[in-house]
Amino acid sequence: MKTNLLELEQWSRKLEPDHQTISNWFEQMTAYAHRFVSKMDDIPVYREDKEAIDILESLTVEEEPRKLEELLQRLYQSVDTVGINPAGARHMGYVPGGGVIPGAVGDFIAAVTNRYAGIHYANPGAAHMEYLMVKWMAELVGYPDDAVGNLSSGGSMATLTAITTARDHHRITPERIRTSVVYLTRQVHHCILKALRIAGLSEVVLRIIPMQDDFTMDIKALQQTIEDDLSNQLNPFMLVASAGSTDLGIIDPLNEIADVAGKYECWFHVDAAYGGFFLLVEQAKKLFSGIDRSDSVVMDPHKGLFLPYGTGAVIIKHRKSVLATHAYRANYMQDSFSQDYDDYSPADFSPELTRHFRGLRMWMSLQLFGVRPFRAALQEKLELTQYFYEKVSALGYVTGPKPTLSVCLFRIDHPDTNTANDLNQQLTTHLQQGGQIYLSTTTIDNVFWLRICILVFRTHREHVDLLLQILADYRQTP
Repeated sequence: MKTNLLELEQWSRKLEPDHQTISNWFEQMTAYAHRFVSKMDDIPVYREDKEAIDILESLTVEEEPRKLEELLQRLYQSVDTVGINPAGARHMGYVPGGGVIPGAVGDFIAAVTNRYAGIHYANPGAAHMEYLMVKWMAELVGYPDDAVGNLSSGGSMATLTAITTARDHHRITPERIRTSVVYLTRQVHHCILKALRIAGLSEVVLRIIPMQDDFTMDIKALQQTIEDDLSNQLNPFMLVASAGSTDLGIIDPLNEIADVAGKYECWFHVDAAYGGFFLLVEQAKKLFSGIDRSDSVVMDPHKGLFLPYGTGAVIIKHRKSVLATHAYRANYMQDSFSQDYDDYSPADFSPELTRHFRGLRMWMSLQLFGVRPFRAALQEKLELTQYFYEKVSALGYVTGPKPTLSVCLFRIDHPDTNTANDLNQQLTTHLQQGGQIYLSTTTIDNVFWLRICILVFRTHREHVDLLLQILADYRQTP
């Protein structure tokens, strides 16, 4: 046995490289990252390459190691220059993220030190750092000091946390599910419906509330629908509002919805995953009036704060309800039992027990930059979207509703809807194959729209002007 252990030890020690090997890896990694960032404008914002998957398939997992140089080369060929480049300035599709460099610095340190951030007992500093980030966001929203939350993997997990808490807070037990009602519009993000299903609420009554001409929730229709449900012995349970819808960037009338929620004692949830951080911009604050009256809100720092993907956030007013749904005790965790729930443990406010130290990427970015550059970048994106809206209209394109945030819809017009849809699909293909600009598309009431969402911190007027020039040239093509 002794001989066997010595042999095993020799092999297992290879997982702890010597100082020179680590230094070489760090140098190559840094050079790779620097090259990627410095050559960002040279990388197509969208590129198809059928051989990319073949390259990955060829790198089978073997008993013997490969060289980092080879792996980085293959990574560049098959991953970092293929598909959509969401970090690039010319990515204006979906709701893009930017990936500020301090976020990567935080992630690198978090991964190397491998701090466990789930329980206060295990690492008070890591847990408290996340608490500070949640507290900062809660203050931004206008929530009280005792509001709680956590940094999640994204808006979907954050939404699930809020909805399961709301379910238990309102005692939506199995026998009450089919008589409980959730109210929302067709502009709601699909993660709401997905979370309802995962939370065991797939059989709740869904009321799709009509929208006004500007695609915001019709409050009179909402109130009448609730009254009708009450008269039919149903249980109004939850109102869901958008504070920056994905399709259009619209913000529902939050104050009026809060009035209705209060009147009928419904849980009021706000999806501000995309729009929430525009609260940092003074001129945009009034658009969110009433968000502080909600029971829960979701915000994604990997959107409005440009952090690396995998950084969502949920904030909830009802601390005891969150703990009742998500806190746990188990015999193998008895060493942490001495902790008071006043000591913030992210795992007590989330479905996740094992979790990445996400707080460091956010804390590092806000500390190294301060808030002012983020505020300026967000205001710039609002103004760039208004600029695009005016200029693309002048080129003869039909536009959707006047932008509320940084989303704008536009299209080629034609009397026949099917022909118009085909023409706009052709324009989309032209843009994507060109690789200079990436836009996304959406369909509203069977009408195909091109959709620009300006949210990468690297996107500036020169990039919007490039898009406008491409659109102008396309109009002139025979």
